[in-house]
Amino acid sequence: MSQVFSQETHRNMLARIPHCTGREVSDWLRTVDEGPALFRFEEKVSWLRAEHDLAYGHAKAIIHEYDLRRAARKLL
Repeated sequence: MSQVFSQETHRNMLARIPHCTGREVSDWLRTVDEGPALFRFEEKVSWLRAEHDLAYGHAKAIIHEYDLRRAARKLL
């Protein structure tokens, strides 16, 4: 079962990603965009974890941010 993070926790996770991974969030979002065409949230998280050895929380935060930004682009 996946955890549900508050908006504040999500922002805090994103802020820690560059320090913990050595890569900026924008770089991770580009990696997801260029990755395989997976549809389910957990599939994307699992791919990111397996392919890039990320912690579950970091992978989940990256995919959540990716989905938020993609949805925002569709609204414009």
